[in-house]
Amino acid sequence: MAIALALYSRNVVLSLFGGTLLGLFILHDYSLFATIDATLSLFISLLSEAWILKTLAFAILVGSVMELLERSGGISGFVEYMTKRTKFVTSPRSALMVSYIIGVIIFIESSITSLIAGAVGRPLCDREGVPHAKLAFVCDSTSAPISSLIVLNGWGALLLGLIATQIDAGMIDGDSVAWLLQSVFYNFYAMSALVVTFIAIWFGVDIGAMKYATPPSTHAHLQLKKHAPIYYMVLPIVVMISSVFGFLYLTGDGNILKGSGSSSIFYTMLVTLFVMYILYVLKGSMSTKSYTTAAFRGAKKLFGIAVILLLAFAIGKVTGELKTGLYLASLANDTLSPALLAGVIFLLSSVISFSTGTSWGTFSIMIPVAVPMAVGLDADVALAMGAVISGGVFGDHCSPISDTTIISSLASDCEVIEHVKTQLPYALISAFIALLFYFVFPLFL
Repeated sequence: MAIALALYSRNVVLSLFGGTLLGLFILHDYSLFATIDATLSLFISLLSEAWILKTLAFAILVGSVMELLERSGGISGFVEYMTKRTKFVTSPRSALMVSYIIGVIIFIESSITSLIAGAVGRPLCDREGVPHAKLAFVCDSTSAPISSLIVLNGWGALLLGLIATQIDAGMIDGDSVAWLLQSVFYNFYAMSALVVTFIAIWFGVDIGAMKYATPPSTHAHLQLKKHAPIYYMVLPIVVMISSVFGFLYLTGDGNILKGSGSSSIFYTMLVTLFVMYILYVLKGSMSTKSYTTAAFRGAKKLFGIAVILLLAFAIGKVTGELKTGLYLASLANDTLSPALLAGVIFLLSSVISFSTGTSWGTFSIMIPVAVPMAVGLDADVALAMGAVISGGVFGDHCSPISDTTIISSLASDCEVIEHVKTQLPYALISAFIALLFYFVFPLFL
């Protein structure tokens, strides 16, 4: 039901909540009143667990950090440094390479990555005669892939929570951080997309509809907001990265892989926000009021993500009690080889993500199914999770209703349909490479 609702309504909240209700309805012998009572009890119990609250808080605080980075002028300062002081751009290749580098460096949130890369690259591409469609392709092909590989962001918060749900349900043992690191290693689509995009830029490879994309006749001018020193953006990101590893070390008693993921990311965001307050307010760049306002505005933007996370935890609990994945695995046990599981999961996740336009919703639906299936078939669990992540990113990458697709088009001043058509051949090449890996890797595991 969750998958059907997602495909029909394209509403992740509705699909996850509907699937949760139906699962509880079945678990409680089709009693309406018992289902209502169980639903309330489920969400109360979820919100009573410290690790869930910390994960939800992290997802919201990421929005605060992103808003403060933009409001401080740190992002604009970084843009000015890359485009004016270094004089890096002298050709179409270097114009696109600036956006590619920015897309790789700014990995905190995919939408912000697309906006920054597009804002910087558009006037540079106009000057060098590069079609906006190719710029949109670069923006879109770096944003979600890099965010799903360097998971010190909301993507990591969601995936950690989903994996922790499977651990809590007894499907797998160990720590969610260790499982996440292993699954990211198998995120073959994101890796191939970054490599294919780099090759397309460096060698000027135009295939499919991209051959007929034309540069605009008008010339844009780079419009930057408030400028600030480059360290206004770089320092908080460095603090964020180092704090994550530091808290993992502390909570794991010296072993990073045994550290508490939920505690580490939560305390990391608090430390980062504190450092940003000292950096911005005490140095006079922002007032305490403007800092607080920006932090609340950013948190509000990602509140919806926290709701999706909570519903993902709920449906994970329900599908665990229903043994959904194990049931599917029992059906596929006689017909599906464990060696084919990762490839099938990648294809199914791609279809769901393309149809709904959201990779996060796909993760929420497919992780609770893929993990028990891998356990039941005695297949590699980390590889199955990596296939879900890859399929979610690929489908979201190609979908015309995806927010990153639309934002990349708008940031690059390119029509959405033109962007989808020109980007699709490159995405399909990356997906084909990933699919080959998912079929070949099990042979060596």
